[in-house]
Order: sequence, then structure tokens, then C-alpha cells
Amino acid sequence: MTDRKHSRSEGAKRKIPVNPVGEQEEAAEAASVETEVVAADEVSADEVPADEIAAVAAERDEYLDHLRRLQAEFDNYRKRVRRDQEDLRLRAAEAVVESLLPVMDNLARALEAGARHEEEGQLLAGLELVADQLAGTLQGHGLEEIPVEAGTLFDPSVHEAIMTQASDDHEEGTVFQVLERGYLLHGKLLRPAKVIVAS
Repeated sequence: MTDRKHSRSEGAKRKIPVNPVGEQEEAAEAASVETEVVAADEVSADEVPADEIAAVAAERDEYLDHLRRLQAEFDNYRKRVRRDQEDLRLRAAEAVVESLLPVMDNLARALEAGARHEEEGQLLAGLELVADQLAGTLQGHGLEEIPVEAGTLFDPSVHEAIMTQASDDHEEGTVFQVLERGYLLHGKLLRPAKVIVAS
């Protein structure tokens, strides 16, 4: 029995070789590899994130600049649309008002003719009411009459000279007679006053 025990213990010793020098070498190699990995990590932690931060900051600035440009373009578009709508509204009013100007001219002529015939006083009163109503309606749409009377200095920016006529009563370059009234619409010349200029 002692032989068997002895042989088993010897077999056990043979199966487990003990090599303390080899284990130390392997441990040293593993430690050196870990040191290299840690050193590489430290280098990348210092250099790569700085590059990434710069790249991200540049991309952010680019997006921010693009967003600001889009916002400015949208603001300009909104202002342009509002301006176009206002211009369209004014042009529509201009067409309506301009089409009614001949009516005002005819009413004015009828009033002048009625004033010369006193027996038609009722007709004259009715025409005056219609003329006042029409003038008030057009003024509500922004129509303004250009003030011009005989003796007014001729202004080519708002007057249109149909002809000149010699006159002893009026100075040269002044309005001798008004043939058609001129009008402004929202401060813009709609139709110049047609006049005869004294020479």
C-alpha cells in the first residue's frame, strides 16, 4: 500500500510541472502589452477628441450660418409678399377709381350746365348730391384732387399742358384754364390735370 501511495504522489508531481521562470516571463509580457495599450489610449484621449471637437464646432457653425441665411431669406420673402399684396390692392383700387373718373368729369360738366340754367334748380341739386357722394366714395379709396385753378403756376409734374394761349389777365407760365381735373391716388399721380397755359 505504501508503494501505491508513493507512486501516486510521484505521478501527481510529474503531471504538474512547475516553471516559475516561464510564468514570470508571461506576466511581464502581458504587463508590457497593457502598458502599450494604456499609453495608446492616453495619446488618443489627448489628440483625437480635440480634432473631433474642432470638426463638430465647424459643422455647428456651418449649420448655424445656414439657418441664419434661411431665416433672413424667409423674412425677405415675407416682406416681399406683403409688399406685393399691397401693390396689388393699390393697383386694383387704381383701376376702379380711374374707370370712374370720366363719370366725375361728366357730372362736373352737368353741374356747370345746370348752373347756367336757373329753372333747372332741382336737377342741379340732385346732381350735386350725386357728385358729392361719388367724390366722398372715391376719397375713401385714397383719391385726392390736385388743386389747380386759373392763375396757378404751371407744374409739369402734376399738370399736362394741352395748349398755350395769350392772355392779358394771367402771367406767362400760369394756368389759363382747367380742362380736366387731375388726381392723386394714395399720393401717387393717377392723372395729371389737363390745362391751357398762359403765354
